Amino acid sequence: MLGLDRPLPDSMATLLDGRRLAAAIEQRLLAVITAGLPLAGRAPGLAVLRVGDDPASGVYVANKEKACSRVGIRNLGAHLAADTAAADVLAQIQRLNADPEVDGILLQLPLPVGLEEGPLLAAIDPDKDADGLHTLNLGRLLKGEAGPRSCTPAGVMALLAAAGVDLAGKRAVVVGRSILVGQPMALMLQAAHATVSVAHSRTRDLAALTRQAEVLVVAAGRPRMIGAEHVRPGAVVVDVGIHRQPQGGLCGDVRFEEVEPIASAISPVPGGVGPMTVAMLLVNTVLAWCHRHGVDGAALEDLLV
Repeated sequence: MLGLDRPLPDSMATLLDGRRLAAAIEQRLLAVITAGLPLAGRAPGLAVLRVGDDPASGVYVANKEKACSRVGIRNLGAHLAADTAAADVLAQIQRLNADPEVDGILLQLPLPVGLEEGPLLAAIDPDKDADGLHTLNLGRLLKGEAGPRSCTPAGVMALLAAAGVDLAGKRAVVVGRSILVGQPMALMLQAAHATVSVAHSRTRDLAALTRQAEVLVVAAGRPRMIGAEHVRPGAVVVDVGIHRQPQGGLCGDVRFEEVEPIASAISPVPGGVGPMTVAMLLVNTVLAWCHRHGVDGAALEDLLV
């Protein structure tokens, strides 16, 4: 277990390696699918619905499809043109809701200008909501009920658990309050008995707040905004951000080179939270398949808090 109350560490921080943990989760998924195929009579099916040609979305969808192939999940999604009418996107979602071969549906964001994500996300069958963003599933999270969980915060929780970070009684700060990451992240940390503060663009003296954090999760969507002055010595720092730099390469919301010598543990970018988001998407899909067909998914249920 990481010591969150220790003084400034003498050695480099522990890396929260999302690639390694995601690979281990994929092995668990493969085992559950292989064991459940005779009972289910078919492989799990995930439909990623992409609208338009956003380059980053293309990369993300390709990564999800490769991960599905590695564990034996069928890719049942579609790629629609950027000028597709909202009614036609809605019709695609309704078709996937009714398709008995589909266990998980994900609407890839962002959508092209002119399409509102709210009504389309709300149209997804909550039990097929592979991204855990449906209003009903966010309510299930709030009430501590079982259901698909928001993939990125669920991935963060799995990273912390794998590193042996005991959250009970710890002071956690989440920077960012989006419904995609910040809000469900705070709920999951609270469910693990942490004392949670949520910071945002109107937070006064951000550094004073974040320096109190024994666990700091940064999901602000602003490149390299968090530096050494924001971090308590010995804190666990999770960087959810990912951005392309003008000079090439990727960076997160955290200035890694400044924070890594101070933290007791830190997630890298890339290779930290990103692979875990994809892994939890697969977990949501496979657990929906398990529930639909009476397959034993107990080997995966500990991954969703």
